[in-house]
Amino acid sequence: MLGLPDGTRGCLFDLDGVITKTAKVHNAAWKEMFDSYLRDRSRRTGEPFVPFDPVRDYDEYVDGKPRADGTRSFLASRGVELPEGSDDDPPGAETVHGLGNRKNEIVLRRIREDGVEAYEGSVRYVRAARDAGLRRAVVSSSANCHDVLVAAGIEDLFEARIDGLVAKRENLRGKPAPDTFLAGARALGLDPGAAAVFEDALAGVAAGRAGRFRFVVGVDRVGQADALREHGADAVVTDLAELLVHS
Repeated sequence: MLGLPDGTRGCLFDLDGVITKTAKVHNAAWKEMFDSYLRDRSRRTGEPFVPFDPVRDYDEYVDGKPRADGTRSFLASRGVELPEGSDDDPPGAETVHGLGNRKNEIVLRRIREDGVEAYEGSVRYVRAARDAGLRRAVVSSSANCHDVLVAAGIEDLFEARIDGLVAKRENLRGKPAPDTFLAGARALGLDPGAAAVFEDALAGVAAGRAGRFRFVVGVDRVGQADALREHGADAVVTDLAELLVHS
């Protein structure tokens, strides 16, 4: 059914890059924020300015991770260590949370200016899962998950939402740890062995595998099919509609 193994009773969908086209928005926001910071740091320290790579750096250090984890991970790759700061640091603060909040401001601005578009094939798939009686949750590291779902007009397709706000409230570790997906399964009343995970990020696929979910679908939007398989995807598609064709 739906290209999933027998016994699958629910689906856990990542948001950015799987359901909505906001992965490109996040990628652009990370680049704008990090390039601005690195350029300013270069002027102050004399270090050479090496821009954020929207392919290699994004995939390796920030994609699918909570904002602070992504910020910290990329900075460490450049040998930069900043104070953690706190969640309410202003966007101009030179702290991990300050830079993360600066990135979030950019994301919100871009969403306001450009809106949010969902992948048509993904929406078809989620509706097919609903019509087949499968439980459905969205699992995202983004604190803006609810706003994105509303902006895309698809909030009603999901029975549960585990996002960055829930993760913070419940002290859930971010992907590649399986905590948020496990919370999504609990919210649907399912064991991991009865649920499928749908992810485009390497960290997210690794989280699905670590959680021992019944099936992990890697969604390849950027030509990283082999890496998705290496991180634990049972199947890789370029669009969820492909699963409907093969079901």
